[in-house]
Amino acid sequence: MGLKNNSRFLRLPPLGSLLLMGVGVVFLMYLIYSSINRSSKEVPIKPYSEFLQKVEDDQVARVRIDKHLILYELNSSSVYSPSQDVSPLPETPLDGQDNSNNPLHSSNSSPPTSTKSSNTIVRVFGTVPINDPNLPSLLQEKGIIFEAAPPPKNIGFLIIGTINQLIIPTVIVGLAIYFILYRNEDRGSLAFSKSKAKVYVEGETARITFADVAGAEEAKTELVEIVEFLQNPDRFSQIGARIPKGVLLVGPPGTGKTLLAKAVAGEAGVTFFSISASEFVELFVGTGAARVRDLFEEATKQAPCIIFIDELDAIGKSRSAGNGLSGGNDEREQTLNQLLTEMDGFAVGDATVIVLAATNRPETLDPALLRPGRFDRQVLVDRPDLVGRLAILEIYAQRVEIDPDVNLKDIATHTPGFAGADLANLVNEAALLAARNQREYVTQGDFKEAIERVVAGLEKKSRVLADQEKKIVAYHEVGHALVGAVMPGGGKVSKISIVPRGLSALGYTLKMPTEDRFLMSDLEFRQQIAMLLGGRAAEEIIFGSVTNGASDDLQRATDIAERMVTTYGMSKVLGPLAYQKGQQANFLGGNGVNPRRLVSEETAKAIDEEVKQIVDSGHEQALSILNRNRDLLEKIAQQLLDIEVIEGEELQHLLAQVQGFDSAQ
Repeated sequence: MGLKNNSRFLRLPPLGSLLLMGVGVVFLMYLIYSSINRSSKEVPIKPYSEFLQKVEDDQVARVRIDKHLILYELNSSSVYSPSQDVSPLPETPLDGQDNSNNPLHSSNSSPPTSTKSSNTIVRVFGTVPINDPNLPSLLQEKGIIFEAAPPPKNIGFLIIGTINQLIIPTVIVGLAIYFILYRNEDRGSLAFSKSKAKVYVEGETARITFADVAGAEEAKTELVEIVEFLQNPDRFSQIGARIPKGVLLVGPPGTGKTLLAKAVAGEAGVTFFSISASEFVELFVGTGAARVRDLFEEATKQAPCIIFIDELDAIGKSRSAGNGLSGGNDEREQTLNQLLTEMDGFAVGDATVIVLAATNRPETLDPALLRPGRFDRQVLVDRPDLVGRLAILEIYAQRVEIDPDVNLKDIATHTPGFAGADLANLVNEAALLAARNQREYVTQGDFKEAIERVVAGLEKKSRVLADQEKKIVAYHEVGHALVGAVMPGGGKVSKISIVPRGLSALGYTLKMPTEDRFLMSDLEFRQQIAMLLGGRAAEEIIFGSVTNGASDDLQRATDIAERMVTTYGMSKVLGPLAYQKGQQANFLGGNGVNPRRLVSEETAKAIDEEVKQIVDSGHEQALSILNRNRDLLEKIAQQLLDIEVIEGEELQHLLAQVQGFDSAQ
């Protein structure tokens, strides 16, 4: 499907044309001004010292002082009398008006340097002024008439003044308005009420179909009905069935919600309007509601079609959230009200407009938006399982050169919890690693390294640890591995490394799940806690003290124990009760902490004691396992210090020697 911009705008000249026109006008005025100035000749320029000498010798009759030029009239045959009727000096030496009787006037027909009268010969010269504060006193002492030049009155200066006062401010204001309304070359900004939706038209480019989407089979099954309705609506209308007018796609980021919406439009072969919810809201109040109206008007003209609104929570948040105030003039609320009005039902004859929307925060949406008749159906697009991850990897692997020996199923097994976008990034990282190492194909090793880069971060081989710190890190990681071998907790240790990675990891023990798990037992949670505390237990046994390297392990172990007691009801002391308030599904991650219910002081104390007892029990189990396998701990740690990384069959052979599995259970 090809992409068209649905934004309509006022057609104004491009900025380059406006600037070119302005430069042309200024240049034309400059030519006019230059032609006026060239209409007269310049007076002869003499040195300032010669001018002073003429003044001292009483040869100067009259002086006109300007900012950039001094004009003076010579009387070479007689002493000039102030009472004599003298012709006025020209306002400027470039004045082109006709004044033949003026001895200081210069014209094209007669030289400006000599004018004869009945008894005198008058000459006019000019000199460039300097900063001489004594000049007026000298002229007054010699009895010479002197004056300052009046302001210019010719047309050239008039044009320059007009440019400075009117044209230049107008151009500046016009350019400012242009950049405000047309910044980032978004010419639709002036048409505030017009929708910014992009339109994908069938047949212009290769379309996206359900074959391009993997790992969301259940979601595709739900959306197939919409495709069939758009292709064959009579089959549904004959039996009185009504297709959902709105379908809301919910799920974690990167699971393919937008891709599924495009696939629906590609399969149905109809026009597809795509817009982000944040594009409805602008600075001016009422813009969002106007754009919603315009979008649905355009959609009804091209029906049957699909409108896709991404990140719906940007305008669809519950109006009763926050401070509880509603009914105000908030721009987002007005936009939401208009969207609710438009979605009450719309059709053009037998043609239909279907609204698809996507969000990863469905718990924040307004209840009126989710009621039947608007978004009738919610489709969960969750992270793919093992089969889905394998299908996604097969799609993206077709776009890169893969070694025939690569086992994609093994990669899918080692990537639980990865969304479609994560797997696409994984394949790209593996291809980049192969290209960096000058290989023509992507190997299994490239994929494994890419998984570690995504999970643990980049290797920091430049970070050099002191020998003692490196030894502590080695024993710490081996402690994790030995306890994890006895108490797997739903996973299998696959690698030990003391090469720093990421922001703060000085070493890591990589544990991979053997299968997709959706339920965890009380025993498996306790095994996870014991493994997390294995590193700290190893430091206590070998060095007799602990470091801050186990801070993250302690935090994770405490969180697991607290959830066991307050959420999962796994405490024998407190019983099957939930002491945390329930929280709706949050697809953006569990960064927020569920607030505890109001409990008595005794109950809160019992919760803390039970959490401590679970963590202490895991710690004791870790110490017991490591004391029983201290020789093996020393052996693996020394080997790790020598080669820095232990993995694969070599690691599994060493972990198979761990004793105490039965007693640890």
